[in-house]
Amino acid sequence: MEGKEEDVRLGANKFSERQPLGTSAQTKDYKEAPPAPLFEPGELQSWSFWRAGIAEFMATFLFLYITILTVMGVARSNNKCASVGLQGIAWSFGGMIFALVYCTAGVSGGHINPAVTFGLFLARKLSLTRAIFYIVMQCLGAICGAGVVKGFQPSLYESKNGGANFVSHGYTKGDGLGAEIVGTFILVYTVFSATDAKRNARDSHVPILAPLPIGFAVFLVHLATIPITGTGINPARSLGAAIIYNRDHAWDGHWIFWVGPFVGAALAALYHQVVIRAIPFKSGN
Repeated sequence: MEGKEEDVRLGANKFSERQPLGTSAQTKDYKEAPPAPLFEPGELQSWSFWRAGIAEFMATFLFLYITILTVMGVARSNNKCASVGLQGIAWSFGGMIFALVYCTAGVSGGHINPAVTFGLFLARKLSLTRAIFYIVMQCLGAICGAGVVKGFQPSLYESKNGGANFVSHGYTKGDGLGAEIVGTFILVYTVFSATDAKRNARDSHVPILAPLPIGFAVFLVHLATIPITGTGINPARSLGAAIIYNRDHAWDGHWIFWVGPFVGAALAALYHQVVIRAIPFKSGN
């Protein structure tokens, strides 16, 4: 009998009761990174700064190239069953974000989206200098990516709207703006949650898996909002396609694809920093 009691005691010590997240489970040592300065002049003299911008340019270039090419492939098919369809377009966007965030996270943070950069800037995760540089490089990469797709098949590109974002018939601009705000909120909130340093300190697997929920969020948002706006949630993606396509209806309401994502990103940053991060990391006794 005593032997059984000893086994039970050892087993209880070996397999401790799992604590709920957000309470006493958060007991690992954790040190909050200091807020990024608004201006950091030394960045401009650092190769890592320029390398990060190049990585953002290349990632956004590849993102637009693959995704717009997928959109064109679906548009040219007379039989939707013979193409990847709407689901395939959504997987293209989500899958590319998953792959590109994984590839570039260690170099630039893997933003690939001015709205993500803006949200992280508001949370003081990067300087204003770096944020502006990233957004410029993302937009240039998007323009080049869409341009290469048009170079491959100019007539198809022109006849099938060039993958440009605009509010679909039957929806108002208010509908489109709301869809962009909510869709970007979901994306940026996922980015904050997946890359939260507190979770990294507690769960060692979080940094490895971070690109997966981010890409999956992009996929799900596209499934929901492609019928409404073609899904922007990324001002660089919308700008690149609009510039290369360059038709009036691509520019009519283009502001929606800047205002919506930036408002959604700001709300996600506010929610994460004020509500989610307000939970104490260590519980007092």
